[in-house]
Amino acid sequence: MINKSSQICQDLNNIISAAIDSVVPGENLIQYLPTPPKGRCVVVGAGKASAAMAAVIDKFWTDVELSGVVSTRYGHGVNAGRIKVIEASHPVPDESSELAAKEMLQAVKDLTKDDLVLALISGGGSATCTLPIDGLSLSQTQQITKELLHSGATISEMNCVRKAICKIKGGGLAAAAFPAAVHSLVISDIPGDEASDVASGPTIFSDNCIENALDVLTRYNVGEEIGLSDLIVKTNYKLMNSSQKVTHDLVATPMIALKSAAKEAKKLGYTPLILSDQLEGESKQVSQFLANIVTTISKYSVPIAPPIAIITGGETTVTIGNQTPGRGGRNTEFLLSFAIEIANLNGVFASAVDSDGIDGTEDAAGAIITPTTLTRANQLGLHPSLFLENHDSYSFFEKLNDLIITGPTLTNVNDIRVVLIK
Repeated sequence: MINKSSQICQDLNNIISAAIDSVVPGENLIQYLPTPPKGRCVVVGAGKASAAMAAVIDKFWTDVELSGVVSTRYGHGVNAGRIKVIEASHPVPDESSELAAKEMLQAVKDLTKDDLVLALISGGGSATCTLPIDGLSLSQTQQITKELLHSGATISEMNCVRKAICKIKGGGLAAAAFPAAVHSLVISDIPGDEASDVASGPTIFSDNCIENALDVLTRYNVGEEIGLSDLIVKTNYKLMNSSQKVTHDLVATPMIALKSAAKEAKKLGYTPLILSDQLEGESKQVSQFLANIVTTISKYSVPIAPPIAIITGGETTVTIGNQTPGRGGRNTEFLLSFAIEIANLNGVFASAVDSDGIDGTEDAAGAIITPTTLTRANQLGLHPSLFLENHDSYSFFEKLNDLIITGPTLTNVNDIRVVLIK
């Protein structure tokens, strides 16, 4: 017999699964394909979904002569037929990331105005495709990336810097393809769905890139030891040619996933409430914000009476500072903090996952909390606040056997958080 608690946990699983399934690359991509070119069609791309997208294009665009190369995270590669797939490191780039960038630039070399570059872009591409500007080494790029990841900077802020320190980002790949037309199919993992920020926009130009990058470096004290700000000003040269046709389509977004989650929640008997697809900020602070809303609904049935499903997206951050962190992730840290915040409430269940299946650098997508989470932790002699202080949330949920492990989902539309109130 399935008890009430396990059934609600299954509901959470079904809601999260519906969200992710709705944004996995499939035949839906075909509707966004441009008219085949008179000349060559070169496919390039970067991100956790790029190989899966390439496989779809190869399968369904059989009447078009294709070639090209895409890069994805280790473990996210699939057979893409005529399109080469390179796996590289994430979230910090490695030598394979640099190789991928060089091969993409070579692939779009010497094209004509009759040719087409089809770019397949998704979150994660900032790391899996990189080519440092002159005067900056790969090892320095890796260190800058680590500093940004620990700084508390938002994903858009980090990608702003990445555009400025990489030849291929910030429209650099599109510029290299001139005079060929460039059309990008973009799966967004960026709060607000600014396409030029996804994978740091290798084929999409953005305004004020240099000025914004310098501001981020100053605000978070990144790159000072190597004089990064001066280097950026000195070496950036990416310019858009006004006669080049550069277009894009957003083919999957966080809101698409959240609406699918809401549809599934309603089918299961919950009133769905999508609060936002772009919640940002420290994981602990976001958990406090949602805990306040959940407490009001749970106690007073305001503004909506339970059963209810509160659904949010976006990307939180975890500021590590100078301490040595434990094993964690922004979603598990959110959940651990949330469990502490709602300790005195009954009938509240929650799950938070990274839609790509990897929360930070661990092997879990996220975790789940139930009304018994803290009780079971106490029985095992675990101290939730200590785990939270040490940014060791993965270890906490691992000991409770409450991690959610999906493996790579081959898509990436940021985080998905669902709170069920019975």
